[in-house]
Amino acid sequence: MNHSLKLYYVMDPMCSWCWAFRPSLEAVLNKYPDLSVTWVMGGLAPDSDVPMPQEMQDKIQGIWQTIEQQTGTRFNYDFWRTQAPRRSTFIACRALLAAHFLSGEEGVFPISGPQGQAPALANAIQEAYYQKALNPSDPDVLIDLAEQAGFDREEFTELLNSEETQAVLEHHLSLRQQWAVSSFPTLLVEAKGTLYPLIQ
Repeated sequence: MNHSLKLYYVMDPMCSWCWAFRPSLEAVLNKYPDLSVTWVMGGLAPDSDVPMPQEMQDKIQGIWQTIEQQTGTRFNYDFWRTQAPRRSTFIACRALLAAHFLSGEEGVFPISGPQGQAPALANAIQEAYYQKALNPSDPDVLIDLAEQAGFDREEFTELLNSEETQAVLEHHLSLRQQWAVSSFPTLLVEAKGTLYPLIQ
């Protein structure tokens, strides 16, 4: 593979198709560990304390069922019985950005390979949501997961909803709009200054 190519992975940690795509992404990054991949937070839904309407809950459960049928990815449907769902994913996106800041990496969000604290937190959020029926829309869940991943609880809490983190998220969202990305995950490759979709 030409390592001069640059990949952009547009995702949301609470995107169910991103959860299904994770094994494929990890396989590529494990095969090409020095491949540069820039993660861009796509942001499915802004912050909200409003309970998710039943119609939306039914729609998302239907998406989970479709993914299971097409990919074999498993979901824990206890989430819909034990949690109070909200259509709110920006906070999970900010959690990954906060993890990126605290890991000391430079740049917008470069990840070289599947290892690293920010990708590890992405995995933890997905597993908490889809396997353990926890709600990543709740700050306490994200803070607990970050602490378990090795981050300082107070530092992470401060960054989670800071103006700095929100500003970077808004930059990510503007990139998504600029690239006309409307579904996740989307994998783009940049060659000679032009972006081409690989997976969308």
